[in-house]
Amino acid sequence: MSAVHNGVMDVLTNFVLPNDLHVHWSLMIVLYPYITGIIAGAFIVSSLYHVFKIESLKPVSRYSLIFALAFLACATWPLLNHLGHPERALNMMLTPSPSSAMAGFGYIYSAYAILLIFEILLIYRPVMVALKARSTGLLHIIYGILTFGSDNVSSQSLKLDHKIIGFLAGLGIPMACVLHGYVGFIFGGIKANPTWSTPLMPVIFLLSASVSGISGVIFTYVTIQKFRKKPVDAECVRTLTKFLWGVFILCFTFEMLEIFTHSYLKTHHWEMIHGLLWGPLYKTFWVSQVGIFSLIPMLLLAWMCLFRVGNATLVFWSTIASGMLLVQVLLMRWNVVIGGQLMSKSGRGFTTFHPQFLEKEGILPAIIIMVAPLVILYLLEKIFPMWMDDERLTALDT
Repeated sequence: MSAVHNGVMDVLTNFVLPNDLHVHWSLMIVLYPYITGIIAGAFIVSSLYHVFKIESLKPVSRYSLIFALAFLACATWPLLNHLGHPERALNMMLTPSPSSAMAGFGYIYSAYAILLIFEILLIYRPVMVALKARSTGLLHIIYGILTFGSDNVSSQSLKLDHKIIGFLAGLGIPMACVLHGYVGFIFGGIKANPTWSTPLMPVIFLLSASVSGISGVIFTYVTIQKFRKKPVDAECVRTLTKFLWGVFILCFTFEMLEIFTHSYLKTHHWEMIHGLLWGPLYKTFWVSQVGIFSLIPMLLLAWMCLFRVGNATLVFWSTIASGMLLVQVLLMRWNVVIGGQLMSKSGRGFTTFHPQFLEKEGILPAIIIMVAPLVILYLLEKIFPMWMDDERLTALDT
């Protein structure tokens, strides 16, 4: 009884309203924008090669698309796990409402998935035609379906394919921005929450998506190549590192501008936000997100971009910086999604949130959902040869 009494007194002392005791958008809603951000950022990496013709990114141009597709396949898993009746998920698209933000996301997600799949199929069509001729059984049937039953790889046909690929890649850039910017819009459109209701929210989400996508491509590319005992293209990593540094400067600047704007304007919500940032979120925001996983990667990236470091040094430290930035973006999602719900509507108290390991939306399901795209990536590699040697790839293309 004493523990219950102390808990009730603590709630009463902190002016936490009864409907604010529990955090309803938990770990799954943290992963949802995190995964969609990785998708958008990885697609942008591929478009830098296919649209803007940055030749140094050729080694990851195909890989980044398959990487994006693997995460795209799992993007809705956190939402479905969060829903009480996931079988009703399609109802919002089958019977849409113009005012439904999530229905709009469903249409954007579906359109983007179709575009991504068609771009991959066109990029890999010459390779799959050659692999179809060399395969038997189930793989032969799969390649026949994926090539739409067409074996035409003449120069005229490939020229048309390249034009369509360029168009899809160009169209995919704004669609990728809308995909994740829309996630930021969903949070920014909730007026009742002062930490979310800001026009900067879609911009911050979009920039952090680019950071996580580029970081994910660097980290996994280097890791896989080391595991395969194959050489890492240092110039490709160097180019990616420069883009990562530039995007992260913008991302971190906008994140800090949002806090400084709240601090300078000192609206009636500022005392609550100040108490949140220097109270429940002090360790996860100031110490972890800003102090450790923002400033340290910022300095590492600046050093690698401003000075000509050796290839081995560049590859090692860019991988470390990329891994830290993946954690930084995840912390940002945590502080926005979870942190925004720790404030009571009374404006005078805070609640707490500690995810359990085995619960439905706990740590173990989150780990499974984050590992699943890597498993899917491994399976996709069996069909789409991401790491085929350049000589063999050229022979198949011709």
